[in-house]
Amino acid sequence: MAQDRHYTPGPAPVEALRAHLGRLGMRRAVVVQPSVYGTDNACLLDALERLGGDGRGVAVPPDDVSGAALRELHARGVRGVRVNLESAGDRGLDGARATLARWGGRVADLGWHVQLYAAPAVVAGLADRLDRLPAPVVLDHFAMAAGAPGPAGAPDPVRDLLRTGRVFVKLSAPYRLGDPGGAAAWAAHFLEAAPSAVLWGSDWPHTARDPGRGPLEVSAYRDIPGDELARGLRAWLPTPALRQAVMVDNPAALYGF
Repeated sequence: MAQDRHYTPGPAPVEALRAHLGRLGMRRAVVVQPSVYGTDNACLLDALERLGGDGRGVAVPPDDVSGAALRELHARGVRGVRVNLESAGDRGLDGARATLARWGGRVADLGWHVQLYAAPAVVAGLADRLDRLPAPVVLDHFAMAAGAPGPAGAPDPVRDLLRTGRVFVKLSAPYRLGDPGGAAAWAAHFLEAAPSAVLWGSDWPHTARDPGRGPLEVSAYRDIPGDELARGLRAWLPTPALRQAVMVDNPAALYGF
């Protein structure tokens, strides 16, 4: 792991991931590079190799990565690049715009997307750029939505972005929202706007940083039972058509399954 990481998780082997998927009745998974590994994607690539055709990845390459190295990542199952601003508390818009423009231009020809983890104010500040990037954008963790959706007709940059067909939102990790209880309302809000632009993720293995722990001390994972995730799925995706779109069709198209 990177020496300058903000927290240290415990082991989460591929065998445990398969067991997690089995409890949910699922087979395929998208593995996202966590911040603790920095730009060393070796663990991600090992997981994809073990998952075979059932896995796809979202990587964090170094800024100076070569085109050949990106093509190698593609051959091994990577289909996106992660831009993680929130873990470091980065709220600067100028730097975010430059980072997104750089990566969007570099990965578009590969058919990849850019996954953005950023605070709501940052997403709003970038809204005029996101749908114009050459690569699609995935807003992570409910786009970090705050509060509750506004009334019908109220300005909403995320809703407007979803309707462009260039931006997606991932229903994942409601515990990372300021009000986790509002997740169902936001899910309904996003699905009403553009069901073809909504994804789902379990956020397994549910990383956290224990209060008082140093960044190099191991923090326990959140205890999120599989039946709790299943209940959330049923609440957010109440019809077979929505489940087919969000759990099968949308990710199959975006990740190239």
